[in-house]
Amino acid sequence: MSETNREHHVQRIPRPEVARPGAQAPWTGWWTGSGRPRVPIDHVRAAVEGHPDLPSIGDQDAGSPNSAVLAALWEEDGEARVLLTRRTAWLRSHSGQVAFPGGRVEPGESLVDAALREAQEEVGLDPEAVEVIGRLSRLHTISSGAGIFPFVGLVRRRPHLVANPDEVDRVFDVALGELMADDVFHEEIWGLADAERPISFFDIADETVWGATARMLVELLVLVTARPLDEP
Repeated sequence: MSETNREHHVQRIPRPEVARPGAQAPWTGWWTGSGRPRVPIDHVRAAVEGHPDLPSIGDQDAGSPNSAVLAALWEEDGEARVLLTRRTAWLRSHSGQVAFPGGRVEPGESLVDAALREAQEEVGLDPEAVEVIGRLSRLHTISSGAGIFPFVGLVRRRPHLVANPDEVDRVFDVALGELMADDVFHEEIWGLADAERPISFFDIADETVWGATARMLVELLVLVTARPLDEP
């Protein structure tokens, strides 16, 4: 795990009064080798590019407000790693939460351009260094109902990243295999607005990833684990 701007932080998770344990990880039993899996970047590419049901990169939703985020990955020591940030505590929305770089789509801006621009503004990731290989499913935040459009991009090597202190407290990355290790993922069922919703959590790198970002990671890992991984 690598990072910049690490600070002690206690994240506040607004658990409702009605919450109970949920299902086990969707990838339970997928890896039968020793230790945790080590997922190479080519396996991620094949999983995202080869999935027929994912939306096209060019899809633009006419609704408002919309935001776009970038799940940027690169390979190091033979395994894919994904970039994450912790948002600053004073932001108006989702303050202090772990997230992918991203933000509001500007008027006249495409979804993918917004995701790349936000990644550059927040952590200094050069858009020219990113190969966007696909999109994950659109989702909505529970709190605001805003549409979030996640893109998956590959970077040839570990980028030099610098956190924008106005938006980001911490920049770090984790291997996909670490996300699938024992005792990292759990699900809770929350009673919200007279309905029950499954909420995903990853406890990793001294952080808790939950909410929309955790849902995106779950979808990415479900794609990755839909095909067998050759043992090294």
